[in-house]
Amino acid sequence: MAVIKTIDLVGVSEKSWRDGADQALAEASKTIRGVTAMEILGTSCTVEDGAVTEYLTEVRIKFRIER
Repeated sequence: MAVIKTIDLVGVSEKSWRDGADQALAEASKTIRGVTAMEILGTSCTVEDGAVTEYLTEVRIKFRIER
């Protein structure tokens, strides 16, 4: 029997929302083993002086619980 755990993270990028998602996955993978999926929950951005300065991607990382 498998059990899947989830955590929600926000990836931040100066390039794109996709890069923000990649950043979140890369950081999670440093400390979490067995990542099996990632779901994009939403996107937003930081704006300064009328220009986008950061892309924020909210993700849900899914991984198997190990015994």
